[in-house]
Amino acid sequence: MGSHNFCWLDWCFSGYDESKVVVVPVGFEGTVTYGKGSGNGAAAIIEASGNMELYDEECGVNPSEKGIHTVDAVKVSSKGVLKVIEEVRGVVEKAVCDGKFPVVLGGEHTVCLGGIKGMKGEFSVLCIDAHADLRDKFDGSKYNHACVMRRAFEFCGHVVLAGVRSLCEEEREFIDDEKICVFYARDMVDGRDWISKVVDSLRDDVYVSFDVDALDPSFMPATGTPEPGGVSYYDVIALLLEVAKRRRIVGFDVVELAPVENLRFCEYTAAKIVYKLLAYREFYGGRHKY
Repeated sequence: MGSHNFCWLDWCFSGYDESKVVVVPVGFEGTVTYGKGSGNGAAAIIEASGNMELYDEECGVNPSEKGIHTVDAVKVSSKGVLKVIEEVRGVVEKAVCDGKFPVVLGGEHTVCLGGIKGMKGEFSVLCIDAHADLRDKFDGSKYNHACVMRRAFEFCGHVVLAGVRSLCEEEREFIDDEKICVFYARDMVDGRDWISKVVDSLRDDVYVSFDVDALDPSFMPATGTPEPGGVSYYDVIALLLEVAKRRRIVGFDVVELAPVENLRFCEYTAAKIVYKLLAYREFYGGRHKY
C-alpha cells in the first residue's frame, strides 16, 4: 500500500495490466491568473483518497476491485503548456487504446486538453465549471486556462457547460454564434429539473471535465478563482449519476484544486467525486465496456 497511487491500493489492485482505470496526475499551473497552488492539487487528491471507504454505500459496489492504476506524475518542471498537454494526451491515448478508463487529476484546467485529445471518435465535452473558459486568447496565449473550452470545442465540436456564473462579452457572443448549451448556476438553484436537460443535450459518448470552482466556495474554498453562488456536492454527483445512467462516460478530469493548509475536506471532496463517478460508471454502465 502506498500514498503514491489513488486509494493507496495494494499492487494486486493497482497494476497497469490488471486495472480498468488509469489515473494521470498532472501538477501543472503555468497559466493561472489569480490564486496559486493548483500545481499541488493532484498530489493532495491522491493523498486524501487513501482515507476513503472503498465500498460505495449508494451503489453497493467497490470500484477499486476493478483495479485503479496511477501512472507516475507527468513531469511539468520548465515545460510549456503545449508540451504538458501533449504528454498527457500520449498517456491518455495509450490508456484508451488499452481499453482503460482515464482520469486526469490537475493541475490547472488546461491539462484537461490532454485528456480530451486522447479520446477516440465522436463525443461531447461536459464541462462543470463556474467559468465559461471560451475566450480565444488571454494574456497573449490561446492555451491559457481561460481558453480551455474554446480549444476543446475546436477539437470535438460539441461542448456543454454547467454551473457557469462568470463570463465575458466575447464568450457570450461565441456561445450565441455557435449555439453552445450553457446551464447557468442561477437556474440550478430550485430543484434538479435542469439535470435531465443537460444530459439530453449530450452526445452518446461524453468526456466530463470538472473544475472544482463549480462548487460554491462554502463547499470548496480551495481553488484559485472562486465564484459565489455555486452548486453543491449533491448537485454534482446527481448530474454525474444521470450522465452515467444515460450516456457512456469515456473520460474524466478534476482540475483547479489549490489545497489550503488545514482544509483537508477540499481535497477529500475532490477525491470522493472521482470515486463516486467510478461507482456510478460501474453500477449503471452495464451496457458500456471499460
